[in-house]
Amino acid sequence: MSNESSAAAAPLAGDAVAPISTEVWRDVGKEAKPRNAILRLLDFAGPRRKLAVIGCILSAVNAVVALMPLVFVWFVVRDLVAVAPNWSEAADVTQWGWWACVFAAAALFIYLGALMCTHLAAFRTAANMRRAALKHLGRVPLGYFDSHASGQVRRIVDGCAAQTEDVLAHKLPDFVGSLVTPVAFLAVMLVFDWVLGLVCLIPIAVSFFALWWMIGRQTKRDGMTFMVRYQDALNRMNKAAVEYVRGIPVVKVFQQTVHSFKAFSEAIMSYRDMAGSYARSCQKPQVIQLVAINATFAVLVPAGILLAHSAGDFATFLTDFLFYVVFSALTTIMMSKVMYAAEAVQMAQDSVRRIDEVLSVELLAEPPVDCGLMPRDASISFERVGFTYPGADGPALSGVSLEVPTGATVALVGPSGGGKTTAASLVPRFWDACEGVVRVGGVDVRDIPTSELMAQVAFVFQNDRLFKRSLADNIRAACPSATRAQVEAAAHAAQCDDIVSKFPAGLDTVVGAKGVYLSGGECQRIALARAILKDAPIVVLDEATAFADPENEALIQAALAELTKGKTVLMIAHRLSTVVHADAIHVLEGGHLVESGTHDELAAAGGLYAKMWDDYRTSVSWKIERGESHAA
Repeated sequence: MSNESSAAAAPLAGDAVAPISTEVWRDVGKEAKPRNAILRLLDFAGPRRKLAVIGCILSAVNAVVALMPLVFVWFVVRDLVAVAPNWSEAADVTQWGWWACVFAAAALFIYLGALMCTHLAAFRTAANMRRAALKHLGRVPLGYFDSHASGQVRRIVDGCAAQTEDVLAHKLPDFVGSLVTPVAFLAVMLVFDWVLGLVCLIPIAVSFFALWWMIGRQTKRDGMTFMVRYQDALNRMNKAAVEYVRGIPVVKVFQQTVHSFKAFSEAIMSYRDMAGSYARSCQKPQVIQLVAINATFAVLVPAGILLAHSAGDFATFLTDFLFYVVFSALTTIMMSKVMYAAEAVQMAQDSVRRIDEVLSVELLAEPPVDCGLMPRDASISFERVGFTYPGADGPALSGVSLEVPTGATVALVGPSGGGKTTAASLVPRFWDACEGVVRVGGVDVRDIPTSELMAQVAFVFQNDRLFKRSLADNIRAACPSATRAQVEAAAHAAQCDDIVSKFPAGLDTVVGAKGVYLSGGECQRIALARAILKDAPIVVLDEATAFADPENEALIQAALAELTKGKTVLMIAHRLSTVVHADAIHVLEGGHLVESGTHDELAAAGGLYAKMWDDYRTSVSWKIERGESHAA
């Protein structure tokens, strides 16, 4: 959001913010799909909806008032022509001149008032759109963000709301004024010369046809208009750009170019081809439209010459003709506003649709207030659990049943795509099981208030990210009320002493500012300190040492030992050496639980785990010698 927008969106003194609730907006969207995009946007304006209406009314009034100076200028010309060449006999010229100035000033102030009203409504609308979307996203399953890239979500929430600001603040009042102007002119032309008036309307009609040809009559492809395809292309580029930036270290290491990052390259090329094709399709109508609105004289002058022969009073006809010549200058401005307003309305309609898609994401079901159940202990159980990701062809989990007793360490292992991470994500309700029940402390996780469930579980993932805040704030994120001493104790327990000591500001060092960056292993230890500070009875580990170097891995293992002391641990592991001493190991393959037992039991059973263990031992024993690789 721009600084201007942010400032304007902030509540004024004594002006209470009254955002439209997420639930109301979702209901409005369902009940009023055929409604115009502008009306749907105004639902977000709350009490300021009236300001948008007042602004449009003032813009319409301004369109009429702005014509009056031309009328009075015409009066001046008429009086001067009537007494020519005795100019001093034109007694009312000064009076008409002052009236022209008065109406010009009035039009200016009315237009400023119109823009003030629409801007206040626009900023409140955009702010409420962002607020409603963010509030809704805060209540959707966390797994939603795994399937929707951050660049795409940001583009929808922030970009789409920003696009609506210009529509309501400028384009809507300009559009209303531009529509009223020819109507007012039609009324005026009946007073002066209706024939010349109709002649002046010919270029306007041609221009409207060209605009409809260029903007309104957009050929649909795959059921989508150009504006939908255009916004989709922008979203794809934002998504691919974020992924590319995050992958730059890999690109540099392997000396790849942007073309090697296929998704980013294809997103850019797709946008180029789509936008270029549409631009070429607009060449003819745009040329016709520009010629029509800039060449009113090309129609008016020949018509004037033809009509002059039959005019009874040539002096009167000449003054009328001069009025229409002066008015024709407004045509360019009027039609330009109509063109940009029509485009902006289409963008607003697409923005509303995309925000509506976000607001239609099913919320994480919460138990009724004061009816939530509390876990009896820190045990975890899966009872014939099945889960299918939205849009997926097949289930990620099917009929999985397992137990994690209180205080036990249980590992989930198996081939990639077997369902390990999916199973672990169902415990804190990143997703809800489609079949069966996941219980924590003997209670269905869907019956536990989210705040209580989150307090029961601490997470450490293989790709934990840090906020652009101080190290202390990053650690304190798990427990905002923690004291400085508690933060320091958690950092020490997570083996972060070397990280803290290498920066002059210590724990107050801001990550990502002034060249302060941490390695993957260091970020992982800060994340572990956060989990230690949270002190939750259940710990979910998703291969916490996957990308650590040997030195960091040793420190992380020490931190993990501190974190998991006396806790119920559910860990996902690819390095089987980390689960040898687990109380139980469950092997998942293709979404099914295929084996369960201790390391010794599974290794002796000769099943999938035994094969994985043999492969693991073989892989760690490989070494390079004299340019050849062989098993020791």
